[in-house]
Amino acid sequence: MSKRQEIRQRRQRERIRNRILVILLVVLGALLVTFALILPSIQKVNQAASATPVPVVTIVPRVINAPVNGIHIGNPDALVKVDVYEDFRCSACLYYSQNIEPQVITNYVETGKVYYTYHTFIIIDTNDGSDASRRAANAALCANEQGRFWDYHDTLYANQLSESATFFTDDRLVTMAQNLNLDMTAFNACYQAKKYDNDIKTDLAQGVSLNLTGTPSIMVNGQLTSIDKVTAAIDTALAGK
Repeated sequence: MSKRQEIRQRRQRERIRNRILVILLVVLGALLVTFALILPSIQKVNQAASATPVPVVTIVPRVINAPVNGIHIGNPDALVKVDVYEDFRCSACLYYSQNIEPQVITNYVETGKVYYTYHTFIIIDTNDGSDASRRAANAALCANEQGRFWDYHDTLYANQLSESATFFTDDRLVTMAQNLNLDMTAFNACYQAKKYDNDIKTDLAQGVSLNLTGTPSIMVNGQLTSIDKVTAAIDTALAGK
């Protein structure tokens, strides 16, 4: 091959590469323009989806066939005392409250064998920097002023779709109270005043003094047990072992 042919072929290859590069740049530019045009629409769809409120679940209040005194259920003279420390945003507390607690109340509290007490133990707020757990606990204690602690307790867990603070906003907590037909003037005054913040802090300090580190923490006659061993621990305490 002559030197002239070699130069001609090299120039032809360069022209082909340049054409391909131009085509690629044109295609890329078209894609960027298209993306810029549709991006606002995508953002609007995402904003609309995120702005869509999750409906507040309304519960059917459960029937408790035992004396109810605020956060306490049962006979205070019962042989066994069960103290439960929970955070309303805790997913394990949700499982316990919906799957194990009803059995404990039916089989032990309503039969006079156990005196059952709820305690707030706010720990998730510390983890994510919000105050949603505290506000939920305060709302439950405000509902307690109207004799509806356990109904509000169940409502909170029915609306705990995840541990996210977004499920326990002020608006949702107020709606939960409305759905229970509470006296909203009294509830709102209590809730807005953060009336039970000191009680919540006292419960937290008590839990810390007991060396509790998580939720739910369940004490059977002062002894810590796990949620899968609650009934066994109660049976052991009833047997005097």
